[in-house]
Amino acid sequence: MPSQKTVTAVLGPTNTGKTHLAVERMLGHGGGMIGLPLRLLAREIYDKVRARVGDAAVALVTGEEKIIPVHARYWICTVEAMPSDVDVPFLAIDEVQLCADFERGHIFTDRVMNRRGRDETMLLGAGTMRPILEKLLPGTTFVSRPRFSQLLYAGQKKLTRLPPRSAIVAFSADMVYATAELIRRQRGGAAVVLGALSPRTRNAQVALYQSGDVDYIVATDAVGMGLNMDVDHVAFASTRKFDGFQYRQLNPSELGQVAGRAGRYMNDGTFGVTGEADPFEPEMVERLESHNFDSVRMLQWRNRELDFGSLERLKQSLNQLPQQQGLTRAQPNADLLALESLARDPATRDLAKSKKDVERLWEVCQIPDYRNNSNSEHASIVSRIYQYLQIGDRVIDEDWFVRQLKFCENTAGDLDTLSNRISHIRTWTFVANRPDWLKAPLYWQSYAREIEDKLSDALHERLTQRFIDRRTSVLMKRLAQKEELMSTVEEDGAIHVEGEYIGRIKGFLFVPDGATEGAEARALKAAAMSAVAAEITARAKAVAASADTDLKLTRDGQIVWNHAPVGKLEPGASLLKPRASVVAGDQLSGAEREEVQARLQKFTDRHIATVLEPLVKLEEGEGLEGMSRGLAFRLVETLGVLPRDTVAEEVKGLSQEDRAKLRAFGARFGAFNLYVPALLKPAPTELRLLLWALGLQKEGKLDPSALPQPPGQGLTSASFDRSTPKGFYGVCGYRICGSRVVRIDMLERLADVIRDRVFWRARFAEEARPAGSVEGGGFTVVPDMMSLVGCSGEDFLGILRSLDYRMQKKTVKRPLSAAAGTPGTPQELPGNVPSEAPASPTPQEAPPPTEPSTPQPAEPLAEPATPQELPQSPVEVSAAPAISAAEDAGVAMEAVTVSDEPVAEVSVAPGEPAAEVPVEEVEIEVWWPRDTGPFRHRPERQQHNRRPAQRRDAAPAQPAAGGDKPAEGERREGGRPHRHHGKDKRRDDRPEGQEGRHDRKPRRDDRKPEPQERKARPEKPIDPDSPFAVLGALKAKLGGK
Repeated sequence: MPSQKTVTAVLGPTNTGKTHLAVERMLGHGGGMIGLPLRLLAREIYDKVRARVGDAAVALVTGEEKIIPVHARYWICTVEAMPSDVDVPFLAIDEVQLCADFERGHIFTDRVMNRRGRDETMLLGAGTMRPILEKLLPGTTFVSRPRFSQLLYAGQKKLTRLPPRSAIVAFSADMVYATAELIRRQRGGAAVVLGALSPRTRNAQVALYQSGDVDYIVATDAVGMGLNMDVDHVAFASTRKFDGFQYRQLNPSELGQVAGRAGRYMNDGTFGVTGEADPFEPEMVERLESHNFDSVRMLQWRNRELDFGSLERLKQSLNQLPQQQGLTRAQPNADLLALESLARDPATRDLAKSKKDVERLWEVCQIPDYRNNSNSEHASIVSRIYQYLQIGDRVIDEDWFVRQLKFCENTAGDLDTLSNRISHIRTWTFVANRPDWLKAPLYWQSYAREIEDKLSDALHERLTQRFIDRRTSVLMKRLAQKEELMSTVEEDGAIHVEGEYIGRIKGFLFVPDGATEGAEARALKAAAMSAVAAEITARAKAVAASADTDLKLTRDGQIVWNHAPVGKLEPGASLLKPRASVVAGDQLSGAEREEVQARLQKFTDRHIATVLEPLVKLEEGEGLEGMSRGLAFRLVETLGVLPRDTVAEEVKGLSQEDRAKLRAFGARFGAFNLYVPALLKPAPTELRLLLWALGLQKEGKLDPSALPQPPGQGLTSASFDRSTPKGFYGVCGYRICGSRVVRIDMLERLADVIRDRVFWRARFAEEARPAGSVEGGGFTVVPDMMSLVGCSGEDFLGILRSLDYRMQKKTVKRPLSAAAGTPGTPQELPGNVPSEAPASPTPQEAPPPTEPSTPQPAEPLAEPATPQELPQSPVEVSAAPAISAAEDAGVAMEAVTVSDEPVAEVSVAPGEPAAEVPVEEVEIEVWWPRDTGPFRHRPERQQHNRRPAQRRDAAPAQPAAGGDKPAEGERREGGRPHRHHGKDKRRDDRPEGQEGRHDRKPRRDDRKPEPQERKARPEKPIDPDSPFAVLGALKAKLGGK
């Protein structure tokens, strides 16, 4: 006997995860074999393992199907078909309690006693096997696994009262069909599973149940093994079965195996009886609930050391008695009975002379008798096949084999006829899977499998038509007699009249079943109205007493309770005060309807006040007067996003105090919009879209259910869909910029980045010029800008043009070595940002700066100052933009920083002569904000009346693209605090944005651009053609020190 040191027995009731554990252990070993009790279960495990490790590594071996790749490492088999010549590191045998089965037990016993894995062997089964395994396999390690869920007794129930997701168990085909017919009449249909069905048909029927097409499954005890289904309740319609010899009561362990199908994994299950079955005794209930069953005392055994010297010696070895206690010789089965019959046939005895002949005879005798015919008929088939294998070509005659298959190929007939043909074709499928019994085994295997699949599909279709599709004749008879029908309402809202489903209550509406028509439908509906009215009244009281968390407002304006709409929003007196109406029929009226309407209105008002709190406070306008109150009203009208150019004059007229008040309400003054950043988050945006749609619905322009989908979360820009209603993107928080729509907060960040580069000035001698800043004013496009809005190329240039930026081509000089890496247009920049890619956190991920502690930059002036008067403005950035691939390569600065004086770009060590660096002239694209630089519009009178000079310590004005100006002495968002030389030095009559600033370097008059054209400054002391002459002076100065 093999060593037991590596044997582990994992024992426990059903739903303990034993098979799953074995599969995981096998995968952990990198190879192995598992023997399963059913072909159906073997196919299920094969599909799971194949999905994990691939088709090439998994073999499936059953009596009727063999899929064996060349390099198979995992073998999924039925116990009978486990190959004996495959050495594996791990081996598992499932359902070892079948060792006591009269028909198949000796095969399971042989595998348990003699098959081992090199590293580990695992036996899986019921706890009743422990004593006998301890006796037969000393040294075995035992592991007990508790059930994942509880199993409880639910008593006796009528078939019409069984809960959904129930399995009804009977023990004969006639009883299964009768029970399924009754379930179909009462509950709409049932799936059917019998042992006589092919695995394909059983799978199809189980799929009907699992998918929810039917809520009941009627089956024999075939459901007790190998079928994993979502069953909540198991009902026994009978507790007696025919075991092949006699009718007898099921023992407790057999009942427990079937009842354990209820409550798979963590869901508790129940079991009980129905139909004519007697209720269980309390003792039986206790044993089933606690899984306390009698231990297996005896295993079926058959000698495996067979003597093939002659027929008589083979029979003697098969009839040998076991030598160990706990084993008993198995009763004669179909294979042994066939051998006995053929041994009495003189023709067969003449062919079975040699040891090889006798061995082949025993191999043929093991053909399964799927047809369950008489022993003599099965023996005649076996004898015919054996004669073909022993005479002539020693293969089965193909003409004879084709005739057997043609008999099975017909798909016409009733359920019993098709079931009989399937049992026949399963026998021939088994024969075709023998490797050397036919000339072309692969062809015949596929042919037989094709016939079996056709028959299985036809049988599934007949079962479905008979037990699911047809209306009940009993119900129609009672309707014709005008008898009073009993109606019931299920917990999920389903309405049944005499057990027949006729409709469902959704919310406060009754939705009749579309399958019922004519007089039947009217009668059923009338019978159900009393139950419907009572249920709807109860639901109305529940809604009136519900909490806000039980209600939900959808994006199309429906108010949902318990996954069903109970109300909807309609246009109200004002934009922020929509009206909540009740969605109900005539069954809800009077005081109950008024209570529901009041509750839905209260929920709506609270929801808007919570989600759109800044907007509600702006509408109230506490502390706002005059111009600021008007702007607050305009913000409410536009739902928190107001284009700045529509209120430019009003914004210029605001005092600093009014601006601070609006900021306290959450408003932000941007370069392009006045908006409330908190309202750009997904939840407020969805609600603002709904309110906007309700406003259009009031005008008859748009229905909330037809609202387009807003751009996806995380996108800083998207393609402009011209089919959307006007104003849609503005409410979503986007601005239309050419062919793109861009998030408005990203546009403000883009304006901040541009403003920082247009008129940059160094604050100290060593400060480097930022990427994109151009000597003399303007900016060039850099990846940082494109990453903010998530697009590049012509799309980005279209955004700049839509924001009224102007482009100027400019010729500059730079070292020849840098020319190759200098792009001229945004299309040539490395690391372009892909279109519609999230380049910045969404508003909920990057909240706006706190207004009271971080004031905004000043608003732009109506008359922008000259380039020399526009200092650097602080940049408002809530999150650092993504660094482009160009900057990682170290070429971004050379690509966008252009200077007429290349002194700052060359470093010369003291004591070394200045190198002659060749330069070249290149043309770049320089962009300017509107009315600045060369594009500034200067009326003639202004040219003559300009002041000759300004105070050198007075700060120039902000550029046109500027934002809010913070109060004196406060810190800007992301910038330095404002400083003044004296207390309240700002002149009151000075236009806003021109207050004194002393954090900038003094303005240089020699950097004023000429109004007509931009060219090199003549007063420069350095020859433009020899820009590195200054390096010599610098070197001399450093050397003198």
